[in-house]
Amino acid sequence: MTILHLALTTDWNAAQTAGEYRVSTLGRTLEQEGFIHACADHTQLHGVAQRFYRDVTDPLVILTIDPTGLDVRLETPTDSTEAFPHIYGPLPVTAVISTTPFTPA
Repeated sequence: MTILHLALTTDWNAAQTAGEYRVSTLGRTLEQEGFIHACADHTQLHGVAQRFYRDVTDPLVILTIDPTGLDVRLETPTDSTEAFPHIYGPLPVTAVISTTPFTPA
């Protein structure tokens, strides 16, 4: 099983230098949010992109993450009926098994 995260390419590039990724979602850090938002599949990811990243013009990348050894909890946000994986703690770059440029559908 893998989970997905939509990231600004610049944030992902910075994480590769630092060794860990600490961005929760667009414009919010792990420290501000308490966890890193993730998606269970591409359908969820495209829904998130449409709701929150629609006006973003910077390049985006999809991080495919192996959650083994990470503190991942499936939770339903108060403004949603869907459960989403949340990563508690920084994401080691070694847990990212692939990256794919994101292109809106």
